[in-house]
Amino acid sequence: MSYEIKDIRQDAMNKPRNVVGASTYQRIKNDIIFGRLAPGAKLKLDGLRERYQASMSTLRETLSRLASEGFVDARDQRGFFVTPVSREDLIEIANLRILLECHALRLSVERGDADWEGNLVAAHHKLHLMERKLLAGDDSQREDWKRCDWEFHLAMIEACGSRNLLSLHAVLYDKYLRYQMLVLTYRGEDAVEEHRQMIDKALARDVEASAAALQRHVERGLAHTLAAF
Repeated sequence: MSYEIKDIRQDAMNKPRNVVGASTYQRIKNDIIFGRLAPGAKLKLDGLRERYQASMSTLRETLSRLASEGFVDARDQRGFFVTPVSREDLIEIANLRILLECHALRLSVERGDADWEGNLVAAHHKLHLMERKLLAGDDSQREDWKRCDWEFHLAMIEACGSRNLLSLHAVLYDKYLRYQMLVLTYRGEDAVEEHRQMIDKALARDVEASAAALQRHVERGLAHTLAAF
């Protein structure tokens, strides 16, 4: 998963530098997505070095990479800042997500094999279990819920056959997720039903109906997020 923090089992000092850099990148990105680094906050290198136990060179490389992906704003002579948020940006991200994800889903439904179907069913089952907890009023596992949500959406499209498409979608999904986490509220039974429709149409190999169900799901999620923004 693109925003999951990986378990670091060895002393970072004994790891190759590129592995340490990857860990630092993932942790900072995760903290931006889940709001632990607030939109617009200045990213001071001294504070980041202490917080993430990374060298200055690793931090500069990491922040430059995050800037290229749109999560960090690099300002001339002023340093690095967490990219601000806006309604207009959210709408643009959601529309781009629909464009990419619906295209990937059409390809995936056409090309997916039995393994794809099995992975999709398993991902939906995990997500549904988490949704049942939310419906019961237990919202203590917000990050686990969004991880399951990501795994389900990825399972829907991962048979598309394009690594570039999946990579672009992952970045957009993370940007969209960042907005959801800033104003996180659960849509309840509506979201559960939308997920059920999506998997039913995909497994039935109904290309256009599955894409339409996905588009409705994203559009309704966008409206919900904008209302709480």
